[in-house]
Amino acid sequence: MTGAEGHDTSGRTHSSARRGRRLNRRTLLRTAGGTVAGVSLAGCLSSYETVVGSSTEEESVTVGVLAPDPDSDYIGRSIVRAAEVAVAELNENGGIDGQDVDMVVGDTNGSPLEARRQYQRLVLEEGADVTVGVFASEALMNIMGDIAEQETLHLTSGAATTAASKLVHDEYDRYKYHFRVGPNNDSDLGQMQIDFIDDMGPDLGWESVALLAEDYQWTEKPWEVYQEQLADTGVEIAMEERYPPATSDFSDLYDEAEAEGADAVFITTAHTGTEALLDWSYPNRPDPQPQPRPFAFGGIHVPMQLPAYYDLVGGACRYGVGQTSATATSTITDKTQPFVTAYQDAFDGANPVYTGYHTYDAVMLFAHAVEESGTLDADELVSQIETTSFTGAAGTAEFHDPSHEFAHDLVYRREDTLYFQWQETDDGEGVQEVVWPEEQATADYVTPPWLE
Repeated sequence: MTGAEGHDTSGRTHSSARRGRRLNRRTLLRTAGGTVAGVSLAGCLSSYETVVGSSTEEESVTVGVLAPDPDSDYIGRSIVRAAEVAVAELNENGGIDGQDVDMVVGDTNGSPLEARRQYQRLVLEEGADVTVGVFASEALMNIMGDIAEQETLHLTSGAATTAASKLVHDEYDRYKYHFRVGPNNDSDLGQMQIDFIDDMGPDLGWESVALLAEDYQWTEKPWEVYQEQLADTGVEIAMEERYPPATSDFSDLYDEAEAEGADAVFITTAHTGTEALLDWSYPNRPDPQPQPRPFAFGGIHVPMQLPAYYDLVGGACRYGVGQTSATATSTITDKTQPFVTAYQDAFDGANPVYTGYHTYDAVMLFAHAVEESGTLDADELVSQIETTSFTGAAGTAEFHDPSHEFAHDLVYRREDTLYFQWQETDDGEGVQEVVWPEEQATADYVTPPWLE
């Protein structure tokens, strides 16, 4: 999106046509009866189809946030709350390039179709200058055409599919407005698993693993990486299976893993994670004394990333190992703990989910790019971000160039990747202790007592 360029007194350029369209659209909406709902940061939005931030008639920068079911879903809630923390921090420090920052939220409702409707509303009706968020890969792919058509920057902070970066690579001029601030893409997720098991497998006593993955689109790339590289780690694959999405009973899979002598089940799961966990740690429920399966359990397990998960499953995740972008105990950069503290202060001690760290970084990266370039013009911001190395709460954000197969995806940095283990404190509280990499570790791995 380009237009007539004007110059302000500081010598910085901006897209006057774009700003004019945005201001006119907001004025029209307000004149027609639209309202801007201002809430305190720690408050609860009565509807997620609303705006928070500046409530003046003066022009401001608007951040659009796309999140699934933020009233009830931990992942969607963390996206919205982290964006609120970022917007509040920016406004407390002069806004973005001297302008106040507004925030408008679209509840994708976990639906690709609703994601598209909400994206169009945020950009066309609410005048969003940038959009962030999106959790499901299917939802992201359903708005890629709209991102291209609207020529508005989108910074993904949840979905992992490389299909989006392939579009950027194959049709750069059309799809260049998409960047993935986090998490790492699905291929890199597979590489993380390989790096962890290659480095830690011998120390954990994992000489053989049962490789499981739920049969969803987002697990296809990690599975390819496992097939290509896992054997090179020296760890034997005792069994492997991509199981159906409707799986709710893992007894047969675990019987096979046990029969094959697997030292651990190494899983890739989001939607079926809790069933997989409980059938490992508490297979004889509801009997009062669990008799866990005779192997360890770990991998990419999205539910285990939730800070409240220990309480949600009554401690059944104890000793489980999972990958994540950051935890409340980690110090990846000097921005990690200040963000955690701000989030806790704003939301009654709650901790962010991994999508929260990436969403906070996405909003702050956008602000940094605007400040550095002095413009809201999307094409200029694309060029700015392509060459940016930005330190965020979840690590250093740098992006693959347009010629790379994963164009505009977050560059994988092993040192910014965390594996944690759910452990229990002396007070009986669950805590996500980082066990890898060594330089980030907050505790040693604890072998489940029934395996000692």
